[in-house]
Amino acid sequence: MATDVTNYQCPACIAPLRFSSDSGRLECDYCGESYTVDEVEKFYAAKAESAAAAYEKKIDKFEKKQQEMAAEGFEEDQNLIQFNCPSCGAELISDETTAATSCPYCGNPNIIPGKLSGAFKPDYVIPFKFDKNEAIKALKKHYAKKPLLPSAFSKQNHIEEIKGVYVPFWLFDCDTQGNCKYRATTSRSWREGDYICTETKYYDVERGGDLQFNNIPVDASSKMPDEHMESIEPFDYDELKEFSLAYLPGFLADKFDVDSEQCRVRAFKRAELTTEQEFLNTISGYDSVTKVGGGVNVTGQDKKYGLLPVWMLYTKWQNKDFLFAMNGQTGKLIGDLPISWPKFFGYFAGLWAAFSGLFIALRMFVL
Repeated sequence: MATDVTNYQCPACIAPLRFSSDSGRLECDYCGESYTVDEVEKFYAAKAESAAAAYEKKIDKFEKKQQEMAAEGFEEDQNLIQFNCPSCGAELISDETTAATSCPYCGNPNIIPGKLSGAFKPDYVIPFKFDKNEAIKALKKHYAKKPLLPSAFSKQNHIEEIKGVYVPFWLFDCDTQGNCKYRATTSRSWREGDYICTETKYYDVERGGDLQFNNIPVDASSKMPDEHMESIEPFDYDELKEFSLAYLPGFLADKFDVDSEQCRVRAFKRAELTTEQEFLNTISGYDSVTKVGGGVNVTGQDKKYGLLPVWMLYTKWQNKDFLFAMNGQTGKLIGDLPISWPKFFGYFAGLWAAFSGLFIALRMFVL
């Protein structure tokens, strides 16, 4: 009987395979064999296609059932779908967007190819370069660089959850053309007897030009916090690989649930603001610069759909939640941390004392 879920097993011993961020190959932790992505993809291509077809049939039946229940006045959560782990047979429940996960009973990776096929099949993927242990080390290093962090936080802190996720992103190419006008000023002051005189000169400044943008990323998952996803940029898009399911074993993966048109608005806004900032960066030699007119036009239809690697780390301290995100390709990590207010006030009290001492010393020197 065809199943809508598949897993990648070692051809030598049938134990689960996982993608290794160190070697870039799929490795077996039991017998030690390893395989390239192409080898595994070819070996399991028929199995993946069969699983995708079974998923489509399952969805058809599921939607038909929903329609029948709706006609009778009943409702059922349309976001939850049941499936069985092909390794241990346990019944599992997946939300609508989860495409790769692991069985909580046997721990083996499970992939639902049907969720990443057809219109939902990614064009590209960037494989993970950092593993779980490296993500934990990066978080501890992140703690060490924060002098205002409560000492007890890093000592008592335990990571509640850590997961490597292939996050869906839309990648946009676009062009900008713009012309902006600015009012700039310069000022100088001098003393004449009992008076302080100030002269202010006003200038009209204009800047125009065009820029080309490639691969502006916008995360296409409503699960992910947009601020975290933007803060761990940039990714190195020279390492984009043609998508293959074989990169997924050992990690989680989601399909997009925010369409490209919604994301295009955010991408174009980023291109517009970046262009205006580039114009502004060319203006120098003034005391103030204020934009007074003009704007930027953004055009472009090219887009790609890709899965990008992100480590999500979650911890709890004093009943408060703290979420961190790490770029699984570059290792860049961001996240909010608590502040020790005694350290905060002590730090600025020390600065105040130092500046006060310096001021007194300078005054005595002048006198």
